[in-house]
Parts: sequence; C-alpha cells; structure tokens
Amino acid sequence: MLRQIIQESKVKAVRELLGRSERIVITCHMSPDGDAIGSSLGLMHVLAAIGKEARVVTPDIPPQILRFLPGAKDIVPYSKYTDFARQLLCDADLIFCLDFNSLYRVDHMRDDLASSSAPKVLVDHHQDPEDFADVIISHPDQSSTAILMFRLLCRLELFNLIDRKAAMCIYTGMMTDTGNFSYNSNDPDLYVVIAELIRKGINKDDIYKRVMDTKTVSTLRLNGYAVGTKMQIFPEHKAALITLTQKELDDYDYQKGDTEGLVNVPLAIPEVTYSVFLRDDKRYIKVSSRSKGDFPVNKLCEKYFNGGGHVNAAGGEFEGTLDEAVEVFMSSLAENDRYLHD
Repeated sequence: MLRQIIQESKVKAVRELLGRSERIVITCHMSPDGDAIGSSLGLMHVLAAIGKEARVVTPDIPPQILRFLPGAKDIVPYSKYTDFARQLLCDADLIFCLDFNSLYRVDHMRDDLASSSAPKVLVDHHQDPEDFADVIISHPDQSSTAILMFRLLCRLELFNLIDRKAAMCIYTGMMTDTGNFSYNSNDPDLYVVIAELIRKGINKDDIYKRVMDTKTVSTLRLNGYAVGTKMQIFPEHKAALITLTQKELDDYDYQKGDTEGLVNVPLAIPEVTYSVFLRDDKRYIKVSSRSKGDFPVNKLCEKYFNGGGHVNAAGGEFEGTLDEAVEVFMSSLAENDRYLHD
C-alpha cells in the first residue's frame, strides 16, 4: 500500500480536466532525460487507453538511447517539427507539463506553451515550481517524476490501464533518475512500485542493459577520454571536475545521451564527496552535479549555475563560456567547504 501524498483536491481537479479533454499534449524539459521521456510516454499510453488523443511534444530531440521505449518514435520534437508542434500546442484542450518547474526549461518552446489557452497540469519533483499551471503537483521529496506519475495514475483509478508498455516507460524514468537506484532511493514505496511494474510484465534487467549498459565505440572513447584526460581532483575540497569543449565532443562524434552518468564516475573515489561536469552545449554550458552523503549540490547549482535539483543530484545552465564556468566553479570551492563533513 502506497502512502497517499497527492492532495485529493488536486487529483479531483485533474480528473475533471481529463473528463472534458480530448486532445492532450504532454511535454517536458529541453535535453530530455530518462525521467522526462519515461514519465511522458507512460502517461501517453494510459491516456490512449482511455480513448484520448495524446501526443508527446519535446523541446528538442530525445537521446538515441531512449528510442527503444514504446511510443518514442511518435514523439514530436519542437526543434525539428516546429510548425506541427506549435499546432498541437495550439489545438490542445489540456497540456501536461512533466519534470520541469519553470517555463524557461522548455527553451524555444516557451512562448508557444505559455500562449496556449489549454489548461495546464504540472507534475514535477523539483523545488520551487513557478506558478504557470492550473494544477501544480509538486513533490521534491520524490526521487523522480515517473514515480509521481505512477502515484497520480493510481489515484485517478487508472492503475489497471498501466500496461507493459506504460510500465516500461515509468520504470525507465525511475531507474535513470536514481542512477539505477543508487541515490535518492531509500524510500520503501519506491520498491513497492517496482514490484507492481514487474507484475505488469517489464523485464527490468533488459531495460537496464538497454539504457545503462549499451554504448557505442565513440561513446566509450569519449567517456574514457573525459575520465583519463579531463578529470581534475581537488582533494583538499573533496571535489572533482570534468569539462568537455564543443571541439572535444565533435572529435568523438557526440550524440545526446553519450555522457549520461559521466558525472557519477568520480564519486567512486573515496576522497571525492561531490562531482561537477561542465559540457559545452554551444548556447550555454550544461552543468551536472552529484554528491555523496549530505553535501547539497542543489545549493551549488542554485547559487552559481542558474539551476537546482536535489541534495545529491542537481544541474543547471551557465550563460557564458566554458572557461568562465570553470572560473565560477573554482571560486566556489572554498565556500562549499562549509558543507563538507568528516
């Protein structure tokens, strides 16, 4: 039996919106990860099962590694099919906003999303959501939006319509946002949900292999180069830093998702408490951070990198050059020492 954490008034509001909606758009943040795509596709499958016309519209193209998920081929990337995506947003009579807490997280899609007259439902697990949705279901204590979506579907009495396809997507979101249940994963409810998803017919071992244990040659070489050549350790601060320039990414034929999990690698070093990865994404510097124990990398990302997240997993976007982002990181080291514990 799962704890009921979503307020009944919000469940009722979503139920009423679903009852009078037929054309539903589901969207998520730019550079969508496993949680964003998994929760979106999981919801799409359930909505289709109750006869709704549901489409997933993402700000940009999802990573190749997630395209095995059922329904992934039907995703509409706004960056590639702008006119079609814009029309879907315009025609929608309900929009679900998943796994983001601010409109800026949808990048160039922001204006079209904001101007849509459709009511919006936000389902997210990041802190401090903006007040842009008609219904806000925000629970930062949850390890992923995917498990929050599972909870919402159960409260909507749609559990029986979560089939194997939807379960695969939801499980992928849960798995990827916890590093295969290696952080933010001590809630007993998490394993109750996993058990239910297995009963739905998923093969969790196969999903792990596809997402976490399948790499191209260029991906392995890029990650090997990043760790072997670019990783810096700052033992006096218990910190690690990895940076990759645009040229370095191009040299290794970088594709979205190729550096997934790279930021976790330095944490295998006992003397490292927190790790930061800075990647040049042309328009900004993508920041990823992870930590062990109670070191709050979310505070680091909030203060220095226009981001946020959870205590042990956070990220952000830095407006500037990679060298400038490195300078900011270096200047933060001494101040972050106050968070370290022996």
